[in-house]
Amino acid sequence: MRWIAALAVMAAPAFAETCPDPIDISAEMVGLLDGIQAAPSASAARPWTEKMWRVWLRAPDTVAQNVLDRGMSRQRNFDLLGAQRDFDTLVSYCPTYAEGYNQRAFTNYLGGKYDAALADLDKAIVLSPTHVGALAGRALTLMQMGRFQEARAQMLDAVALNPWLSERALLEPGQPLEAKEQDL
Repeated sequence: MRWIAALAVMAAPAFAETCPDPIDISAEMVGLLDGIQAAPSASAARPWTEKMWRVWLRAPDTVAQNVLDRGMSRQRNFDLLGAQRDFDTLVSYCPTYAEGYNQRAFTNYLGGKYDAALADLDKAIVLSPTHVGALAGRALTLMQMGRFQEARAQMLDAVALNPWLSERALLEPGQPLEAKEQDL
């Protein structure tokens, strides 16, 4: 029986007492958003978008980074339960790290748990108001919930920050988030 307890201790992640506060990325994001907005095309904006994701995916410490990376790997492999556990761990350990909530929201979205996704996206956006991925994810979640006017408004906010966002196509005529007469 002792060996089972020893294995459990060895398998548990080695957490520090507390997660350090995330680095303030606001100035870095201003520069990246300026670059995206000045880009003449979607292909020219792509490197700026990739840089933004690298910033958002930079966890506050090595422990958090390992949990984030493992959760995202599980998410890519559609191990949604495993990813959910990892992101639950991450937001418990680093409650002020926006990307933990954003990734947990995406896992919930993939699992059709839209209310839970929306709650996490709201938290991510409070922590990181210019998180274009969370803003677009919130629009997609609202759309899945049938809340099209709110989804359209949220997508317009995301596109205002990144005019080359691929989800902007949902705003075009004939698409789910096109402007309706009552919106005009």
